Amino acid sequence: MLKDLFKETIWSLSANKVRSGLTILGIVIGIASVIALVAIGQGAKNSIEKNIEAIGSNLIMVSPGSQRIGGISQGGGSAESLTVEDANAIKNEIENIKAVAPTATKRSQITAKGNNTNTQVIGTTEDYLIVRNVSIDLGSFFNDQQLKSSAKVAVIGPTTRDDLFGTEADPIGQTIRINKMDFMVIGMTVAKGGSGFSNQDDVVYVPLTTAQHYLTGNEHINAINIAATDQNSMVVVQEQITTLLMARHKISDSADADFNIMNQNDIIATATSIASTFTILLSSIAGISLLVGGIGIMNMMLTTVTERTREIGLRKAVGIRKIYINLQFLAEAVVLTFLGGFLGIILGWIMSLIVTRFISTLTTSISLTSIILAFSVSAGVGIIFGFYPARRAANLSPIEALRYE
Repeated sequence: MLKDLFKETIWSLSANKVRSGLTILGIVIGIASVIALVAIGQGAKNSIEKNIEAIGSNLIMVSPGSQRIGGISQGGGSAESLTVEDANAIKNEIENIKAVAPTATKRSQITAKGNNTNTQVIGTTEDYLIVRNVSIDLGSFFNDQQLKSSAKVAVIGPTTRDDLFGTEADPIGQTIRINKMDFMVIGMTVAKGGSGFSNQDDVVYVPLTTAQHYLTGNEHINAINIAATDQNSMVVVQEQITTLLMARHKISDSADADFNIMNQNDIIATATSIASTFTILLSSIAGISLLVGGIGIMNMMLTTVTERTREIGLRKAVGIRKIYINLQFLAEAVVLTFLGGFLGIILGWIMSLIVTRFISTLTTSISLTSIILAFSVSAGVGIIFGFYPARRAANLSPIEALRYE
């Protein structure tokens, strides 16, 4: 029976190749869209996690909070509440800390040899190398003596080097102008990757005191970066830092804190949650095309039942049981969706590879779970949307079917 059922299914679908092909196309597009979008979403999630982990290990970040005027918050980061003394207190009084790096940042126009670029200038200390996992490729980082003397020296990222001096150029000893002042380049960092405002290679590092005296114009800092000794101590260290800063700033209620504190795990969790939400949203939109494809299958099968009414009546008249007719039409719907699902998986895989090729910063990730899910959905679509036409064909009266013109 199964062999006959298979032959009958293939014969029925091949009798109208164009209609069968167009019906399969709806399933192919739906499955391919789901797989490609899930792969893009997973790739984006992995990329976000990789970029966040690249900024440092066991990282805790303290930033200015909201300035309050008349009891009204003026927005996050508006308070000039953090100082170098706060950073020194954290380093000296809190246990399980490996390094502390205060930073004063400002975007500036950088020029050199007729070239210019607008990038982020970070004033910091030597501990920044430890806290943010920064390595030196050429030259050296500035030392404590240069920090104390507010020396006009700079360490640049490889992207900044490319913009100012050209690819593969040796920037050591060259002069760059920041805020109309000359700085000598003494080092270049190892490439870490990134894009846009999060590009860790498009940056200029200068001594913290230099940035405060010549760039920002005040003694306040934009952030304090802390590296805990290990992953397990991060929560305790964060709590101790909060208590210390509230005491130093004479704040009794945590709701009135003039600083924000966040650890690396919080950032990863928030970013991946957002990426997962967008992936679900995009996949849901793509899933609508699967629904449309299922409706297309139902429409085709109902048309087939109508066209083959006399055939169905003849089969029932010669004793073919109701369940066999039901299985025949259900099998046709399932074959359509399985074939569409298989082709859709291949197309979705190709689409994800194309995205990776043309968007170098995003590496799509196709998981076995998404393939199994997509294929299961395609099978479910075939069964659900094929059941009604099959049931309708099986319930036809043989006498009425034979009279049908």
